Amino acid sequence: MHAIRWYETQGLVPGVARDEGGRRLYVELHVGWLDLMERLRRTGMSIAEMREYTALAVQGKVTLRQRRDMLAAHRERVTQTIAEWKRALSLVDRKIGFYDEWMASGRRPPLVPAETPGPKPPKRKGR
Repeated sequence: MHAIRWYETQGLVPGVARDEGGRRLYVELHVGWLDLMERLRRTGMSIAEMREYTALAVQGKVTLRQRRDMLAAHRERVTQTIAEWKRALSLVDRKIGFYDEWMASGRRPPLVPAETPGPKPPKRKGR
């Protein structure tokens, strides 16, 4: 995980108290929050969107619907990305099989098609 202070400087860790010496006091809630922020970042959510989500969370339960809708939209983008990665992985797997067959037989097999037949995924909306 990135340094906790980076998340703080980005405005992504709300409610961190300090002791009398000025040291930050993190509680279990912060650990869970940091885990969420890291996972959102790793799944492609922009820092701006993460800041917006954090700001909504700070406002409390009046923003529950907005936060839920933000996460649902993000989930859809992640699902689409996973589908794209699965198609890419399928091609890599077929190419590995192509080389395995070539090495085993000593003869070059037929070329591996770029895409497997099947329905095309829905077009991604702009981010």
